[in-house]
Amino acid sequence: MSQALYRKWRSQTFEEVVGQEHVTQTLRNALRDGRVAHAYLFSGPRGTGKTSTARILAKALNCTAPAESERPCNRCPTCVAINEGRMIDLIEIDAASNNSVDDIRELRDKVGFRPSEGRYKIYIIDEVHMLSVSAFNALLKTLEEPPPHVRFVLATTEPHKIPATVLSRCQRFDFRRIPAPEIAGHLRHIVEAEGFEAEDEALLAIARSAQGCMRDAVSLLDQMLSTGVHTVTLAQVQQALGAVNTEAVAQLVDALAAKDVRAGLKLIQQLVTEGASLTEFTQQVIEHLRGVMLLQMADEPALLSDLPQEMIRRMQQQARQLSRPLTLFAVKRLSQALPELKGSFQPQLPLELAFIEMVEGPPVAAAPADVPPQRPAETPARAAASPTEAAPESAKPAPATESAAEAAPQAPVADPDAVKRLRARWREFLSVIREQCGFQIQAALNSVRDIAIAEQGVALAFGNNQFARDMVARPDTLQKVSRIFSEYLGRPVQVECQMGEQARLSLSLSAGQSGDAADAGDTLDPLVEYAINDLGAEVVE
Repeated sequence: MSQALYRKWRSQTFEEVVGQEHVTQTLRNALRDGRVAHAYLFSGPRGTGKTSTARILAKALNCTAPAESERPCNRCPTCVAINEGRMIDLIEIDAASNNSVDDIRELRDKVGFRPSEGRYKIYIIDEVHMLSVSAFNALLKTLEEPPPHVRFVLATTEPHKIPATVLSRCQRFDFRRIPAPEIAGHLRHIVEAEGFEAEDEALLAIARSAQGCMRDAVSLLDQMLSTGVHTVTLAQVQQALGAVNTEAVAQLVDALAAKDVRAGLKLIQQLVTEGASLTEFTQQVIEHLRGVMLLQMADEPALLSDLPQEMIRRMQQQARQLSRPLTLFAVKRLSQALPELKGSFQPQLPLELAFIEMVEGPPVAAAPADVPPQRPAETPARAAASPTEAAPESAKPAPATESAAEAAPQAPVADPDAVKRLRARWREFLSVIREQCGFQIQAALNSVRDIAIAEQGVALAFGNNQFARDMVARPDTLQKVSRIFSEYLGRPVQVECQMGEQARLSLSLSAGQSGDAADAGDTLDPLVEYAINDLGAEVVE
């Protein structure tokens, strides 16, 4: 009966453990110096070598080879017994199915018995985070002060679920995800030892699909070799993964750079006709755009060392064609479409919509329900037929000189296009507000009834919500909100908080000063406004 490759090629020595040198070297030094701890915690993603390393440590502790540097030797009776799974002093416990307090009490009762064959009795508890609270409590005392002939190795993929009282009693080693080039190198060794051949691109594709998990990579290689072929090709790997060739991925990104909606939609339809997995394809496009983004931001090809050089050159060309904002928006939009692909009644529709939005940008015609309604901005001057009629005869201002009229400050000019752009990104804007200012400020800004934007300022009308207006108008908060508005509008602006249903662009905004219109009675006196706007007067006191 044949044996699965991941079991056949399981690491048997510290040197064979791939990608975890920071763990294996420390353990070898501890064995050399006689400083092996009584309890270890191995944590990290699945398939990265935690249990294999625990078994190697058990062999090294019980190996009878005369030279410590040779342990484990895999030749002595103890090492052979462990390799064959018949060493009674090595007890492996699956905490997922033996997680009760009775199971741990049984373990605790047997710990005191001396080992039958080797020098140490080794307990390996896999998925230890699955133990119940009472089981952890029953294990504490034994884990802290075990008999001198006992060693514990706890393995878990979720160390955050382990009580701190247990963590403090163990030496912890964190296993990392194995880089794709190292996985591909190990797969090459297995392929050659098994008498097969494989394309380098095929092995790298297997390694990348495993996402740092060696066991998944070896299992997929086993699947490829089981098809009866002598040479594993990239096309076979892509077919097994449901992936499409990398050229189709690059072509969609090229269509995005050229803003060619027709080419992109034709490519998606072709993939559907060929029966390709759109979910896998979308993931590949996101990964490709991530590479483009890294090249745009860092211009460091070494960050993409697991990709072929030809693909890196293609990405560099696309990085010059795409703008940074478009790349970021494309990654976000495709990430949003990814979960929608599984539940859509028409599989390709979410991807098609995402591509169209990436090319043409998000729609601005229809505002979301939680966006304040757009209203035409007014100048602060009253729309009276004769401003002087509103003032008593004795209070009529004296005629202004010509020089004073020339020096009169100009009322700020409304920017309706900026309002449209902000409306289109209002939900995203509120999300940034929540992250940088907190939920309360987000809720306060969500109650804004109207927005008016000028070159240097933004006026927010809060209706009759005095509480929300006062919360945003606090100096420290207003400064943060103004900074975020400036980032979204692409120019420095100051924010003014007002009461009422309609936002008004006051003269303070034309001067680039942040303010709170409500602090001055919400609006200036009509006579004062007339004197400032039409006659060039200046408020001295």
